Amino acid sequence: MATETMETMNIKAVERRYAPSLRRQWGNTLGWLAIMAAFLILAGAFFSIIGEVVIKAFPVLRPALFTEITNGIGGGLKNAIEGSLVLSLGSLLVAAPVGIAAGIYLSEHGAGRWGSALRFLSDVLVGVPSIVLGYFGYIAMVIYLGWQFSVAAGVITLAVMLLPYIARSTELAMANIPNAVREAGYGLGAGEGHLVFKILLPGAAPAIMTGIFYAVALSMGETAPLLYTAGWSNYMWNGHMTQEPIGYLTYVIWSFINEPFAESHMLAFAAAFLITFGVLMLILLGRWMLVRSQRKLGAYR
Repeated sequence: MATETMETMNIKAVERRYAPSLRRQWGNTLGWLAIMAAFLILAGAFFSIIGEVVIKAFPVLRPALFTEITNGIGGGLKNAIEGSLVLSLGSLLVAAPVGIAAGIYLSEHGAGRWGSALRFLSDVLVGVPSIVLGYFGYIAMVIYLGWQFSVAAGVITLAVMLLPYIARSTELAMANIPNAVREAGYGLGAGEGHLVFKILLPGAAPAIMTGIFYAVALSMGETAPLLYTAGWSNYMWNGHMTQEPIGYLTYVIWSFINEPFAESHMLAFAAAFLITFGVLMLILLGRWMLVRSQRKLGAYR
């Protein structure tokens, strides 16, 4: 009986010792309240922006918006939609192979000086303002090479901006695959190339694609570098890579909203809606692929 009483007293003493104090409870409560308030503020700002864009773009969301080209400060956005797709996909085709190759190198052989130097340069490139890249593209390609405002100048400028994001996402995706997978591949006699392209890349592909989607979403919202390199055109793209400017949606947002006409304002909000919708779809697709891949990565854990 005395032993049970002592055990009960010891248990109660331990519970009192580790019971959260009143100050800690208040701190936890205030912390959760602060988190909820921050979330509500962020959600409110997000939905207010989306709501205003949708409401003001709704009157002009009609088939003519997608079938007519821009006519001065009116018309449709067919040429701008095509130009945004051309610039985004073109920059992706240029940046993705280089960025993925750089990410593979950093993941598999980036422990030395060259890897550290490449990471440092990548971080510096991330911090360079996009308008500086646009001005460099203007000096180097539009003026020096004589390409004038063109698709090639805009694509290369956007590709340079996307490179560090694709490289870093590829490096992180490859690094998340355990070394046991590499050891198993080498143990089965696989060479380095076979290991990377047949084993590691397929496992890291969903995360890499997520990073690529985020990078494309970033390029879709850029205006400053394209003002200096791609120019603007009211016509459809004729297939020329140089000597011809091209239209794009962000120019419509930047330029038309400053015009004193209601029609131009509606076109600007329609372009903002299309950009926002496209970026949102890319982000949701990237998140879906990432979650789906994480559920299938049990074999690597």
